[in-house]
Amino acid sequence: MENKIILSAKNLSTGYSSKKGKNIIGSEINLEFKSGNLIALIGANGIGKSTLLRTLTGIQKPISGEVILNQKNINSYSPKELAQELSMVLTENLPPSNLTVFELVALGRQPYTNWIGKLTSEDISIINDALSMTQSSDLATKKHFEISDGQLQKALITRALAQDTPLIVLDEPTTHLDLLHKVSLLKLLKKLASETNKCVLFSTHDLDLALQLSDQIIVMNSEKTVMDFPENLIKNGTLDSLFKDEAIYFDKEKAKFILKND
Repeated sequence: MENKIILSAKNLSTGYSSKKGKNIIGSEINLEFKSGNLIALIGANGIGKSTLLRTLTGIQKPISGEVILNQKNINSYSPKELAQELSMVLTENLPPSNLTVFELVALGRQPYTNWIGKLTSEDISIINDALSMTQSSDLATKKHFEISDGQLQKALITRALAQDTPLIVLDEPTTHLDLLHKVSLLKLLKKLASETNKCVLFSTHDLDLALQLSDQIIVMNSEKTVMDFPENLIKNGTLDSLFKDEAIYFDKEKAKFILKND
């Protein structure tokens, strides 16, 4: 299966513009995301990961440079067109509702249904396939508030899968999960990227898991944003600079982050 370029960032500067001027958070960012890959975005708190994700997904306009999604500038898509190219999984709490897991997943078909929102037999088949792929079929009839945090996160990923976009972006998907469910969730994302040939991009604080399970990693620090294979980032010392002046360092031999002893 060919790994084609789904998304690229060219000479990107991220941040905010106001009457007082421009507040640049990240600059000279050049990234390339290919299909079939699980890509992690890591960096210290407050470094600008969320701003980068918002810019890469077209929610926020760049200060300069451009984001190209399937050979077209991301800001030139209509909302409906964009929803057929890119799906997002956010960590926000869902609004109060009585939706079952099946109905929650079915929301992923909205970009394709008519204004009545009626599901076709093809839509239902895609929803059931997505439930099966994430091993969530047994949850289909449960109300979304009756299931665990781990199951809900899996249901939201299933919704993104039903949306059937070449790119799935997740903001901190392992937040609120215990270690077992974190590992399970990231293994699921790796499987989905590999088996569906989609590109899956996620931000995370679970650095060791990201190193073990991701195909590529984007590292953000105060000086630059670098994207490479995990083994290269370990060899070239990029990870050493991730937590400057903090009580943590990267041990190359163990290939993991270690707390410093006082």
